[in-house]
Amino acid sequence: MDNLAPYAAWPETSLGRKYTELSPPAYRTEYQRDRDRLIHCNAFRRLEYKTQVFVNSEGDLFRTRLTHTLEVMQFSRTIARALHLNEDLTEAIALGHDLGHPPFGHAGQDILNHCLKNYGGFEHNLQSLRIVDELEEKYPQFRGLNLTYETREGILKHCSSKPAKLLGPLGNRFLNETQPTPPGLEAQLVDLVDEIAYVTHDIDDGLRAKLITIRQLREYKLFNEHYSIVLKQWPSLSQRRVIYETIRNMINEQITNVIDTSRDQLEAVQPKNIEEVRHQEDFLITFSALLYEKHLELKQFLQTQLYQNYRVRRMAFRAHQILRRLFEAFSNDPYLLPLEVQMEVQRLQAQLGSEVGRARAVVDYLAGMTDRYAILEYERLFNPLSNNL
Repeated sequence: MDNLAPYAAWPETSLGRKYTELSPPAYRTEYQRDRDRLIHCNAFRRLEYKTQVFVNSEGDLFRTRLTHTLEVMQFSRTIARALHLNEDLTEAIALGHDLGHPPFGHAGQDILNHCLKNYGGFEHNLQSLRIVDELEEKYPQFRGLNLTYETREGILKHCSSKPAKLLGPLGNRFLNETQPTPPGLEAQLVDLVDEIAYVTHDIDDGLRAKLITIRQLREYKLFNEHYSIVLKQWPSLSQRRVIYETIRNMINEQITNVIDTSRDQLEAVQPKNIEEVRHQEDFLITFSALLYEKHLELKQFLQTQLYQNYRVRRMAFRAHQILRRLFEAFSNDPYLLPLEVQMEVQRLQAQLGSEVGRARAVVDYLAGMTDRYAILEYERLFNPLSNNL
């Protein structure tokens, strides 16, 4: 801890946990405890079978939420170490940042948001916070994992203003939707690295699935610059290894750029502590303007050419049908749900009211499913020949 910068998150000055805990472990900091709680929670284990872009059944080599999370954690630790930020907190935020994603990726989020349109909607970042604050049941003293404020701040990357008003100090920075105020540097770091990881690795998965082509990608500077260098240096290398080396070098350029640019920003501003970071007008963990432009070009390309590809849209259509019909069935007859979920329906109905509580409990159940479990539940209910109940 002696190597931490003054503007990093120091465990001794943490804003603490919601519930006071007695006798903390002797050999772990508060942020190490957060990290360990996240690794051992049920929602983290489910990430192995949740989609990044491709449905889990499409192939064994495509990325899942778990592999993406581990990649974000790895990149984030590199940057945190270089900038003398808190690596334990960075790791905890990275491990928790995608817990709230439902099955079937963004298609799952869209349909669950539609299902809850009359009850406040569904946001995966809010669901991640809901999981660690309430849905995980591990401890006798409280619901949830009782994480520190700083870890929760990093997990809640985005939030619309209406639910933000209900979150107290944690939601205050989202009350101005056009320009949210910055969180701590560790949270800023994971937010940016999340983009680096999914853009570069969605390119890899898109090429593997033959949904995008090298020819298309060579129209974009960030890819073509590195692809050309690799071809020149290794003219006889196999195409698969050329792609791997290109993507590896793209990642390296972006990570290095973030470190160099952010270091310059921090030296210019010289915040004395994490609170001064939070009172800045702009984020201090950033790309350079030139690299951000190149990164954004690729991001927009993926939006139009990969995520809108007919095969991806077909997967999304199937996901919509599965989750919509499950929501309707369980909402119309909660006794179709497993007993422990029926009890959760009753608890939330007492807390939120009959309709809202039932809808919220059903969506919590659906959002927690893996891709393959959602498909299995659909088979159980709607395939008359299924032997699974």
